[in-house]
Amino acid sequence: MLTITIPGDEVYDELTETFSTVGDFTIDLEHSLISLSKWESKHQKPFLANGEKAPEEILDYVNMMVLTPGVPSNFVLRLTDANIKEIKTYIESKQSATTFGQMPERKGRGETITAELIYYWMVAFTIPFECQYWHLNRLFALIRICNIKNSKPKKMSKHDIAARNRELNAQRREALKTSG
Repeated sequence: MLTITIPGDEVYDELTETFSTVGDFTIDLEHSLISLSKWESKHQKPFLANGEKAPEEILDYVNMMVLTPGVPSNFVLRLTDANIKEIKTYIESKQSATTFGQMPERKGRGETITAELIYYWMVAFTIPFECQYWHLNRLFALIRICNIKNSKPKKMSKHDIAARNRELNAQRREALKTSG
């Protein structure tokens, strides 16, 4: 969850001859499957698909991320550049300590990821629906782990085995300071 403070209006106090800000408020945001499905329901197109989104669509997604009740409907118009940068950084963050080794590149287009496809993956891997409230990248990491653990290990080719053995032998020679 991301908590940001949105600045209020700047007003001038004639008595003290100073400017001050009034009406600041704090909101909680979550980049989750719920937010994604709300946005896709409204716009009827995949949010995660490649291609540019109009600024209004992106701000509308931020609107869908709001967890705090009673937030003014026009709050997105008051977002500062720093707020937007913070939201973007939050959306792009891994939100997980899990790392994945290098995966072979996929050939072809692949399928378009939509909220319904992610829900299908959750059902297929028996992931509890409470996870729909998680940060989306954390949910993707869990789905990827389930996919890896449920797939059969791929056999290495003779060429790959020989290359791996050469690399291991070179590492051992280096560690033991031997020539062979």
